Amino acid sequence: MKWQNIFKAAFQSILKNRMRSLLTSLGIIIGVGAVIVMVGIGQGSQYRIKKEIDALGANMLIIFPSHSRMGGVSRGAGSYNRFTLADTRKLQKESSLTAGISAIVGSGGQIIGGDSNWNSRIYGVDPSYLEIRAWSLKSGTFFTERDVRAKAKVTVIGQTVKENLFPDSNPVGERIRINNTPFTVIGVLAEKGQDPRGMDQDDVVLAPSTTVLYRLKGGRYISYMMASAISTKDIGAAQEELTQLLRDAHKIKPGEDNDFIIRNQAEITEAAASAAHILTLLLGSIAAVSLLVGGIGIMNIMLVSVTERTREIGIRLAVGARESDILVHFLTEAVVLSLIGGIIGISIAYGVGAILNHFTDLTAMIQPQIVMMAFGVSGAVGIFFGFYPAKKAARLNPIDALRHE
Repeated sequence: MKWQNIFKAAFQSILKNRMRSLLTSLGIIIGVGAVIVMVGIGQGSQYRIKKEIDALGANMLIIFPSHSRMGGVSRGAGSYNRFTLADTRKLQKESSLTAGISAIVGSGGQIIGGDSNWNSRIYGVDPSYLEIRAWSLKSGTFFTERDVRAKAKVTVIGQTVKENLFPDSNPVGERIRINNTPFTVIGVLAEKGQDPRGMDQDDVVLAPSTTVLYRLKGGRYISYMMASAISTKDIGAAQEELTQLLRDAHKIKPGEDNDFIIRNQAEITEAAASAAHILTLLLGSIAAVSLLVGGIGIMNIMLVSVTERTREIGIRLAVGARESDILVHFLTEAVVLSLIGGIIGISIAYGVGAILNHFTDLTAMIQPQIVMMAFGVSGAVGIFFGFYPAKKAARLNPIDALRHE
């Protein structure tokens, strides 16, 4: 019953000055709401980044050419390219820890088809490319090893290309021209969406690697290679195996640097997640300043309340109240005020999160543990900043307090 009376008295005191109590709690309301929303946005960003990277292929390995130097100055990754189709064929034949390996031959150009034209990215790839990228077809078929050997002029187009060239019809079987070279569309890729860099993955045309290399690009070297480990746990071993096979293929002696770079999804995911985590901490820290401001506001208003109620405190002490009773009463009042602000802030955070998720491209993932933590922090703020005013009230001299006007 004692605690019931204490909470009842605290609520009565808060309700007696509703507007002042609301304004006092405003800092806590904004702080709790901001922390939950900012952390939710940060975690939503981490989730989206991971999802987009996983969509590229969970066990994917990317093999880039290394860099060259001119006058002691690095010319950047990919400036020293010795990758050929022979390298790809060697890896496909001798690698035992990969589920698929594909050459990537990058090109570009104007595509004419239907009653329109479209400028897009053209990639020469091998039949295992879809498996490596965890991609599927919406219609038609993919080209085969036989098409690769024959340098067949067949293509599979992405959804963006399809919508711009053949918006109202099925393009499978239709003829298109890429840089004045005729091709037959044999398939349409399923929609993939944007990659982590914001590029449209559906704005693409795929053709056999040999076709793009010899008929469109007119060169010897491929752009880079993609591979897929047989399982997530074998990514590291597959990377080491590919490294050794390429060193043998390029006759790199022991102690010499590799002329290639292999990156795996785990490294990319870890780097992206680390950046997103730092962003989450930064956003949360900035928002937490509002909690500090809110706590100072509670302390100020509680000091004012102690001054206003000095005579009341004197009467309580005179009729037998102990210092601990006064301390608990005012501390409870501060904590209740802070927790009410926390509850309102949590409600606002859920509302703002719903608005962001529905009307913007941002994703706010408001998790229960973050909500509980924010609520607990709001209570802790009330205790921390309410203790000094409560202690001051408890130490008042009853005689001086009764004389106070």
